[in-house]
Amino acid sequence: MAVMTYVDAIRDAQRQEMLRDPDVFVAGEDVALMGSSFGQTAGLYDEFGPMRVLDTPISEGQIVSLGVGAAAMGLRPVLSLDFCDFLGCCFDEILNQAAKMTYMLNGQTSMPLVIRANLGGEINAAAQHSQCLEALFTHLPGLKVVASSGPRLAKGLLSQAIRDNNPVMVFEHKGLNGMKEEVPDGEYAVPFGKAEIMRGGGDVTLVSWSKMAHKCVNAANELAGSVDAEVIDLVSLYPLDMDTILGSVEKTGRIVIAHEAVETGGFGAEIAARLADEGFDYLDAPVKRVGAPFTPVPFAAALERNYQPNEARIVEAVRSLFA
Repeated sequence: MAVMTYVDAIRDAQRQEMLRDPDVFVAGEDVALMGSSFGQTAGLYDEFGPMRVLDTPISEGQIVSLGVGAAAMGLRPVLSLDFCDFLGCCFDEILNQAAKMTYMLNGQTSMPLVIRANLGGEINAAAQHSQCLEALFTHLPGLKVVASSGPRLAKGLLSQAIRDNNPVMVFEHKGLNGMKEEVPDGEYAVPFGKAEIMRGGGDVTLVSWSKMAHKCVNAANELAGSVDAEVIDLVSLYPLDMDTILGSVEKTGRIVIAHEAVETGGFGAEIAARLADEGFDYLDAPVKRVGAPFTPVPFAAALERNYQPNEARIVEAVRSLFA
């Protein structure tokens, strides 16, 4: 296995799948000559040429429309939309076309479409380039939604997404771009719907995904000695591995769900609701959520640091369960 950065792993997944399947192509703003905003497609144009690595106009609606049409005709587009904040510009194409076409046509066509989008803050990119909007897309039947927490999962989930015959939203945290980790060489795919236990524990369950999963691990390490916390990385939001969550809560009796997105209406609320329905008897304390306040992401570094959910808030939430 080679040590790769998050960006390198994303690039390697696309390269491996393009080598494996000639129907795979990449399209998006600046993916060819500039290699994307953060370098996730650097070098692919030189290797695969202009028919398989396409620079598009600065129009998210056009990009996704291109992808929907190509996928319906049997190709496997991988679309780069850079910032998830601008998924609103192509929401109809995702909501009413990509997510529903196979159903509306009674299975006469599949929709092997991948939409990659960066989420998250911590780089002082202000309110229009720092949001976490993954929960919006878990509400749309027909879509699969995944969010990687490191290079290994970034490669494995993206490869799996490209091979899937359904539209997949692949969310990548730009705050992880420089993270390094050992990543399997060659072709490597991670199945959807299976969470990973990042740290074992018996007193409380911490559930998260993307970069926030690492903050949960840090919080668990800070709590060690007084509270033994188990940390679960969801890996995919839909399909959701509820069995792993329930199994952990049955053991610990307590849970904190942490995400970088705004707490109100965040995906943590869905997990909390399912726990009330499927795991109420396991709970010895209320379900706690940690998320961002209901306000746009601030630009100023000091304000953004205060806005971001962090280890201290996770620790505080855990301790409140034992008060």
